[in-house]
Amino acid sequence: MKYCAFLRGVNVKGTNMKMADVCKVFADAGMRDVSSVLASGNIIFSSDKTESELKSILEKAMSEHFSYEAFLFVKNQDDIENFWNSNPFQKNDNLHIYAFVCNKGFEKILMAEFENASKAENEEAKIENGLFYWQVPKGNTLDSTFGKILGRKNMKDQFTSRNLNTFEKVIKKMT
Repeated sequence: MKYCAFLRGVNVKGTNMKMADVCKVFADAGMRDVSSVLASGNIIFSSDKTESELKSILEKAMSEHFSYEAFLFVKNQDDIENFWNSNPFQKNDNLHIYAFVCNKGFEKILMAEFENASKAENEEAKIENGLFYWQVPKGNTLDSTFGKILGRKNMKDQFTSRNLNTFEKVIKKMT
């Protein structure tokens, strides 16, 4: 089965790695047909193992190879297409749309945090099909109240997010 692993915290805040090296770690851990999409830690691969088995194997391999505490989220092709198809927001050149790959139920915690945060004009969040989406004006992502909440250390093993355009690129590479 084809999967994509979404790595958390890659090439930000001093955790720098080349995607070719990451792909080699995946291949050495037994994954097949390994390739990357962008430099933000989106690794496409094939395996016969389950998502939970893969998460455990790959986090261990990444942590050992790169000497950091790795967090990643493994999704199959149907899951990734669901992220793309469930987007509740209209495309707007002035806004970023992020989808969150997270542990089951964490989308509700994200929504509660968003609802309690001050918001910029046109900043919105919605849950669709159990998936959390955030729309934020370009240039406000890191400075927004919610953006700062997302950087809390107690959340680092619970989610990662990607601009919706990344999901489109992943889908194109998987098919």
